[in-house]
Amino acid sequence: MTTYILKRLLLMLPTLFGILLISFVIIQFVPGGPVERMIAELQGHGTEATARFGGSAGGDSGATVNMSQATGGDSGYRGAQGLDPEFIAELEALYGFDKPAYERFWIMLKNYTRFDLGQSYYRDVDVLDLVLEKMPVSISLGLWSTIIIYLISIPLGIKKAVRDGTAFDIWTSAAVFIGYAIPSFMFAILLIVVFAGGRYFDLFPLRGLTSDGWEDMSLIGQMLDYAWHMVLPVAAMVISGFASLTLLTKNSFMDEIGKHYVLTARAKGLSERQVLYGHVFRNAMLIVIAGFPAAFISIFFTGSLLIEVIFSLDGLGLLGYESIINRDYPVVLGTLYMFALIGLIMTLVRDIVYVMVDPRIDFEARVV
Repeated sequence: MTTYILKRLLLMLPTLFGILLISFVIIQFVPGGPVERMIAELQGHGTEATARFGGSAGGDSGATVNMSQATGGDSGYRGAQGLDPEFIAELEALYGFDKPAYERFWIMLKNYTRFDLGQSYYRDVDVLDLVLEKMPVSISLGLWSTIIIYLISIPLGIKKAVRDGTAFDIWTSAAVFIGYAIPSFMFAILLIVVFAGGRYFDLFPLRGLTSDGWEDMSLIGQMLDYAWHMVLPVAAMVISGFASLTLLTKNSFMDEIGKHYVLTARAKGLSERQVLYGHVFRNAMLIVIAGFPAAFISIFFTGSLLIEVIFSLDGLGLLGYESIINRDYPVVLGTLYMFALIGLIMTLVRDIVYVMVDPRIDFEARVV
């Protein structure tokens, strides 16, 4: 197992390199970059943008741009007609675009090896500090959703396998298919309309994770307030996320129940409960339990983005969305790097959990 882990750790390097390279190349072709965005601000809001240039715009804090240079000349940037080329060059230097793309990519890679993710163009803060600040919200949302999904799906899947073909199985399958077909953001909108003052009830808060004056509450009050704010976003993710795990649990149990060792256990006179939980459970739950890290990462990546945007939760999903809208490339690439790194590590953890659950699995014997 040690050899396999070392191989996987080494394979993370080219994987991360490929992810960053593809993302960096795509960003080079996206219109409306930070230079064009600042040109638009300077053209329409000269005073505000000039004051903004007096500080840091994500580059050198001492860099300034003189609007008096904005006379004559043309540029390849949209909206820059009539601006002095020297003025455009200062803008490019401010954001680091005065260097060739390959040089900027190489500098980025060297910095990323030290977890130096650069500085946000518009927030004037280190990207790593920003990511670490927002990460607890996304982890909290993903962790609670995953735990609740498992607590619902495993018992429900076992019950459906035991009562396969009954009315209970048919009716619960209808609920499972509805949850499978409708994405989490649609449930989120429905929950807001019904329970957050949208049209019917005003029982839960619409945005954020805490109420005003949260710092002045007692510990119990803070916990209750936090739970109150988490109800709707977690419920939206659970409703749309339990379907796949329920079907996986049911199919896994159905497959094990039909095997010969189960027939042998029943022939020995063991009760159905002893057969189910004494023999079937461990084999059937192998893939379910070992898939916990992957399930968490799936919810953490794909589920949190729209949910955080809809409920205004200040996590990585909302941060990534705002960064893309604002063309804050250091934050976009920095969050992508952290997401990729966490995903690769959790994939390795998943394989280790497989071995812990079933020692018969030997990853070293397979081709990596």
